[in-house]
Amino acid sequence: MKRRDFVKTGIASTLGVGAGLTILNNPASVRGAVANEKINMALIGCGGRGAQLLHGFDYPNNARMTGFREFDEVSILYCCDPQKGRGEQAAERAQAKYAADMRTVLDDKNVDAVICSLPDHWHALAVILACQAGKDVFTEKPASHSAWEGQKMVEAARKYERIVQHGTQCRSAPYCMEARKFIEEDKLGTIHLCRVFNQKRQMNSFKIAAGEPVPEGLNWDAWLGPAAMRPYSSTIISRNWQELWDFSSGDLINDGIHQLDLARWLIGKEFPKSAYAAGGRFTDPNSDAETSDTLIATYEFDDMVMTAEETLYTDYILKIDPTVRQTDMFPYWMQCSTRIELYGTKGMMMVARHGGGWQVFVRPRDRQPVVSASLHGRFPDVEHRRNFLDCIKSRKLPNADIEIGHRSTLLVHYAIMSYRAGSEKLNIDPTDGTLLGNPVAAKFWKRDYRAPYVVPENV
Repeated sequence: MKRRDFVKTGIASTLGVGAGLTILNNPASVRGAVANEKINMALIGCGGRGAQLLHGFDYPNNARMTGFREFDEVSILYCCDPQKGRGEQAAERAQAKYAADMRTVLDDKNVDAVICSLPDHWHALAVILACQAGKDVFTEKPASHSAWEGQKMVEAARKYERIVQHGTQCRSAPYCMEARKFIEEDKLGTIHLCRVFNQKRQMNSFKIAAGEPVPEGLNWDAWLGPAAMRPYSSTIISRNWQELWDFSSGDLINDGIHQLDLARWLIGKEFPKSAYAAGGRFTDPNSDAETSDTLIATYEFDDMVMTAEETLYTDYILKIDPTVRQTDMFPYWMQCSTRIELYGTKGMMMVARHGGGWQVFVRPRDRQPVVSASLHGRFPDVEHRRNFLDCIKSRKLPNADIEIGHRSTLLVHYAIMSYRAGSEKLNIDPTDGTLLGNPVAAKFWKRDYRAPYVVPENV
């Protein structure tokens, strides 16, 4: 639905492709902030990641960070959340106003940009409404809850000439840019196999609690938004929503999207011509969780195969810790939970996301590894936020423009559609990413929406 129609519904409350290209025919036709002008922002969704982003963008207003003025030009005007206590706490910290209703933020012409840090099932509608309201958007990953939604997000960003940055930070990491350059210069040779891993101890075993009263200060209807109405459950709202189809597609889309996006960038591919996924929920079949804990997806391109391999019961395979992220250390690749392996004709490149760097291994000597090239990395959160703010001023497409984010998120959508269709092999048009046939899987291309929280056909 159009934003103006959304406003007319009288809902009690709502939740609170290349660098240098411009999104405008006339960049001066919309806000073009000068270097020292304040950028007024609002946070929509004040949970765990939202709090981190607020802290990241709002250093100047945070008394505890006195002297660390990372983004002098940012001013936070609102913190919006359907959980009143959480939203008010964030607003107090940011010295901002609390808004229970997203429309308060979108209707305020003083707000230049919003940070969307909502659960997955809300991303598309929130971003589209923000674009219609003339706001630029920093949206958390994944881009969308379904493939169709992602298309609509791109359409809205282009129609309303908005900057929309997707939260896949590796696109702004200097060490990842150097890895891409290394590959482009043919130093790795021709790559025919790329393996992407998402392995950790993330699996939750839970039963959905029933018959609980809605806590005071929570707008449960708004939290559910586009998802089907169901009784309130503290089990769901405490992050277990990530493992229920109504709200997400599991850890591969919530966290693995970082590796898949980085891998797709490194290999220089857009859409595969086929995709297939197999797996299951093996470790605790009595859990109410619906998403898989073990999954392997295979993507076929004309000259390459890429796989995404997930295990969520392997607590001996570790994410990159802060020490590795912020120092000149490499992960122990064999047990790095978020690694990418690129097999070229001249060597094998191991790449870590969010810091950790990369190394290229060639033929061993005396049974010892030989590294022919390497670069340490750093966690690129600051660079990604900086790129967003710079693009608000310049009106150039950001490093992780929403179209880039959508195309990467499609890789997970393909895997999930195949998996939910009984591991059906999907045939894909490599020119635009649409399905060719596959009627069973196609049922998952677009979700059913609960009125009035409907993503419109015509944005």
